[in-house]
Amino acid sequence: MGMTDVLIVGAGPTGLVLACDLARRGAAVRIVDRSPVPPRTSRAKGPNARSLEILDDLGVAEEVLAAGSAPLPMLKYRDRLPVAETDPWAGSAPSPDALYDRGRLIAQWRLEEILRDRLAGYGVRVELGREVAGLAEGPGGRHVDVTFTAGRTERARYVVGCDGAHSSVRKLLGIGFEGATAEDQVMVCGDVDLADGALDRTRWHQWFDEDGAVMLCPIPGTRTGWWFQAGPERDGRGRPLAPTADGFRRLLARHTALPGRALTGAELLSTYRVNVRMADRFRAGRVFLAGDAAHVHAVAGGLGMNTGIQDAFNLGWKLGLVLAGHAGAELLDTYEEERLPVAARTLDLTSERLRATLEAIRRPGGGLDAAITSDTTGLGVGYRWSSLARGLAEDPRPGDGSPDAEVRTARDGERPAPQPGDRAPDAPCVDAVTGARTRLHRVFAGHGTTVLGFGPGSAAALREVAAAYGDAGVRTCRVYAAHEDRAESGPGAAVVDDEGHAAAAYGTKASDGTGTGTGTSTLVVVRPDHHLGLSAPADDTRSVPAYLHRLHGGTRSAEGAAERFSGIGGRRR
Repeated sequence: MGMTDVLIVGAGPTGLVLACDLARRGAAVRIVDRSPVPPRTSRAKGPNARSLEILDDLGVAEEVLAAGSAPLPMLKYRDRLPVAETDPWAGSAPSPDALYDRGRLIAQWRLEEILRDRLAGYGVRVELGREVAGLAEGPGGRHVDVTFTAGRTERARYVVGCDGAHSSVRKLLGIGFEGATAEDQVMVCGDVDLADGALDRTRWHQWFDEDGAVMLCPIPGTRTGWWFQAGPERDGRGRPLAPTADGFRRLLARHTALPGRALTGAELLSTYRVNVRMADRFRAGRVFLAGDAAHVHAVAGGLGMNTGIQDAFNLGWKLGLVLAGHAGAELLDTYEEERLPVAARTLDLTSERLRATLEAIRRPGGGLDAAITSDTTGLGVGYRWSSLARGLAEDPRPGDGSPDAEVRTARDGERPAPQPGDRAPDAPCVDAVTGARTRLHRVFAGHGTTVLGFGPGSAAALREVAAAYGDAGVRTCRVYAAHEDRAESGPGAAVVDDEGHAAAAYGTKASDGTGTGTGTSTLVVVRPDHHLGLSAPADDTRSVPAYLHRLHGGTRSAEGAAERFSGIGGRRR
């Protein structure tokens, strides 16, 4: 029986992002979905700013931007008349440390098409019509035997359940999914066509009346397609009725100035109930849960699909390093350690945003903008409490270690230097060899751990890192100040921080600006998922080797690296 490295169950955005990340890292990956045709859903309206950074790393952001549209101003109505217009992003703009300041509107099925095409470029295609019926750990716990409904059993080193809120993988593992469903908080949804010219397609239209609501947002890439959301019709006992095209027409006529016949077609009809649940654990042996299989929450803020994409980006590089033999299997323990607290915080955040939205729409002029805060960009999510946010196991945890303290905006006013666990800032810079403009996130993209060196004193340490850990996928990048002498070239990448944004973002003062290099030289370790591992003075001979050994411990490459590093202290102190 052949064996694949990772079998992914579920081909939504979470599963596809994970598959793309693993495939480009050289893992043998397969992805299956129970649907006989590519799943088609439109409930998620698009990636937020942090997910756009991930899609950029995967090489598909430009296509997503081209296929989607910017978030639209919201036009709010009461009693069929417009009463207010709000642009939640009016005061926001890209900054040097974050190229994307807002998300993108794109139909979920279109995003999935883009990701499937990228995955096909690695020779991997979604295997449709395949439903998992059984999971069993193999002898010695070295693999998982996966049985499909057709009766065939296949073998994988790891399995990841990305198969949604009703996850078969989670149920087969017997993992609890505790929480509550709010039966009284119900919305009917669908993709509809409106008569050409019926509504201005540059606005997200929102009618909130005392007896119900209708929301219509244009679907990018279509001429007459709209996302339809509404409070449901109800029967004589007050029970919500199932969505139908005729029901949508009646809701349209009741709440808007449009006649029901303006709605010319409807598909993908569904009923949404507020469901707030989280898995007891995100891992059972060699099987992991990600996305809605691990957590579901209120739709407010649009964090459902985005939290799943970010789960996948956290897990992908860890599985990739372990499968390549560049990290010990204990690294996989940090997936649940990092993502479960983020999921718990997201459940709280979205429930609070839903409460704020329900409060806002009671008043004329209130709308869905109440759900949008700086938290919903995803740029402030970090892992300061993680064991990977410390260079050595015995080091004290930075901050108070609580997710509530760390899942925060990264953009409110002046920001202190990022701490271990925080998202690594982006910064515009220049390739020191070609002179082409680039960005730090491009330097990080698609690779393993990156060690940045600021200041002349970092050169020797970067050479030692490259010699010791280059074979384990660690890459170095010298960050030169604008006027710094660049005569000495190192083994890795090199960029020029020509406008000083990188030094400002990382809180380094690598040069006094005259090229004399009198400032502090600093090493910064950036994880493959763009989070800071460590920042230390370049002459600290202990912290960076210890941190890299933490990531790569228990492997042959790590033991060899430790030997190569063993004489550094004597040479440099």
